[in-house]
Amino acid sequence: MHSMDHDTSPDDRIAGGAALIREADALLIGAGAGMGVDSGLPDFRGPEGFWRAYPMFRGKRFEEMSNPRWFDADPALAWGFFGHRLQLYRQASPHAGFACLRRWGEGKPGGCFVFTSNVDGQFQKAGFEDSHVLECHGSIHFLQCTRNCGLGIWPAEGVHVDVDEATIRASSKLPRCPGCGRVARPNILMFGDWQWDQARTQRQFESYRAWLDVVREMRVAAIEIGAGTAIPTVREECEQLAPHLIRINPHESHVRHGGVGIPAGALDALLKIDALFS
Repeated sequence: MHSMDHDTSPDDRIAGGAALIREADALLIGAGAGMGVDSGLPDFRGPEGFWRAYPMFRGKRFEEMSNPRWFDADPALAWGFFGHRLQLYRQASPHAGFACLRRWGEGKPGGCFVFTSNVDGQFQKAGFEDSHVLECHGSIHFLQCTRNCGLGIWPAEGVHVDVDEATIRASSKLPRCPGCGRVARPNILMFGDWQWDQARTQRQFESYRAWLDVVREMRVAAIEIGAGTAIPTVREECEQLAPHLIRINPHESHVRHGGVGIPAGALDALLKIDALFS
């Protein structure tokens, strides 16, 4: 039994996590914003985290800015915010923890599947197979029409928005829909968003369900990293695999239904687990 309560030493927790991974035939990797912090990406944790990343939005919440209404009300502001994030995510390099996860997954008969709420595309950049990544909130690297004119979803490759760093407003031409010419938007599920085109994420869900069918009779461990309780999609998905759950989270590592909670950052915990495999 690997269930670890809060009296367990940090080393025992790392060892418990490593044991669950070692015994598994397949891995589900669940990742929230905390996964990107060690790559230098903001996790917007609470209003303070958001304002640290974007001081000019002090007084506004992330939920207010990540909202499709700005594409109507003030598209230069909307594209300032998302254009800035697009540049940030393109420039970021996945930290060494991604390579650990990939290596562990590739060594399993059932392989691994990534279930992430992150829109930054870091798993694909780290060499994970696109067909085994589910981005439940979409991806900043794909665009859609703000009017859903029927064109669907297209890649953001070659799209660049100049952003005034002081105001976080777009200072260049805004990306437009190649179909109807209206302003485009990222294919990301925002807050209060009824226009999000789910087609790409639906296809990923179908691949995920097919993988779950393949590994149904196998021992699957879930490694959940940096997924908070504020939007619990990733946590709930991984909890279904408890007690074979390793939850890595500096603030919210508590595991209710058994498994191992590791109160640490992503890179730190993953490297310590990996050291036990060498």
